[in-house]
Amino acid sequence: MTTLAALLGPLVLPCLATTPAVAADSVPLLAQAATPALSAPPSGGSANEAPAPEAGSDMQAPPAAAPVRMALLLPNRSGAFGAAADAVRTGFLTAYARQKDNILLAIVETGDSAQDMQRAYDEASAKYDILIGPLSRSAVTSVAQSGRVTKPTIALAQPDLAGEAETPLPPLMLTAGLSIDEEARQVANWVEKEKAPGKIFAISTNVAWQKRAARAFQLRARQLGLQVETLELSTPSNALSAPGLAQLAKRVEQEKPALIFVALDASQTVQLRNAVGNELPLYGTSQINPFTLNRSNPNDKLPELDGVRLIDIPWQLQADNVAVARYPRPASNEGERPNADLARLYALGIDAYRVAYGIAQQRPSFDMDGVTGRLSVNMANGGTTYFQRQETQAIYQDGWPMPIADQY
Repeated sequence: MTTLAALLGPLVLPCLATTPAVAADSVPLLAQAATPALSAPPSGGSANEAPAPEAGSDMQAPPAAAPVRMALLLPNRSGAFGAAADAVRTGFLTAYARQKDNILLAIVETGDSAQDMQRAYDEASAKYDILIGPLSRSAVTSVAQSGRVTKPTIALAQPDLAGEAETPLPPLMLTAGLSIDEEARQVANWVEKEKAPGKIFAISTNVAWQKRAARAFQLRARQLGLQVETLELSTPSNALSAPGLAQLAKRVEQEKPALIFVALDASQTVQLRNAVGNELPLYGTSQINPFTLNRSNPNDKLPELDGVRLIDIPWQLQADNVAVARYPRPASNEGERPNADLARLYALGIDAYRVAYGIAQQRPSFDMDGVTGRLSVNMANGGTTYFQRQETQAIYQDGWPMPIADQY
């Protein structure tokens, strides 16, 4: 992936000592991806503070207002979360470069574990006005359960809390991370408006995110009065089980379900479609879209998925979206398919800064057309804190996912 160091170089200066990295407590899918070639952090520091705000941008803060101090909390670049952290950092600084009036920004790097991030969070809380992070589910869970959230906090992942009922978050905490579970619930809402009568199959493997997505879809669909049966396929040799697919095809023929929700990736969905045929409607999450809008290879398509419906963020689907068109897209090597998950994290970084900036302007609640979806934010003192994201509905056409005309 081509370097984006030019975006970072003029924006950061060393200010705090490095927190030693430790072994990761969990490794998400995105942490396995290749890290973009970014400039190394300055020697001897882990928090990097941006220069004083520049005058003359579109939304000038009142001259007498004190600068708002923000801290972006990320795992360090050498750890298991390095690729994901780099993508978020780059997107965040891209948005900051466009709109930095009266903002003092620091980037605080720490180890991968929840304990390291909790320590960094506690220290940053004493120094900064708005905190953005952590990035991993385990670290967000630790902060959410710590009882020490005293400053506005925009978490970059969803907490991993036990139980199916929603657990209240601290009053000053928003969880803005991209969520496959939430995508699955949005697909259920979509299906309820479109589906024919009959049972729905929700298909996954035993991979954790897929099981969570299938379960989230099932729970939301049942709330809407739909009948859903979850089915789990085995994956010998990293492919869906041929006997399992044959058994599924037989059940489809006998029971004639209304549709299938696929909590699978794109290649697995191709295998499933080949087994059950093209007549049965399939719906899925962003994980069945391995593409970005950097489509330099016109032959890199998935025509096998034409007609399959999915949810994804505008950054991956809508080049003509006003918010999407405002920001530069990281370059990729000619003919190479960019990593779609890292592209989503870059977009998350953009929207995380824009939400933080809105809070810095003392806007207790606001809506925003973001690059990750239509965002609704509320952080009123003493009121109900919430963050909602509505992603874009799409359908595969000519091998690529395209936004549908009528969005629900």
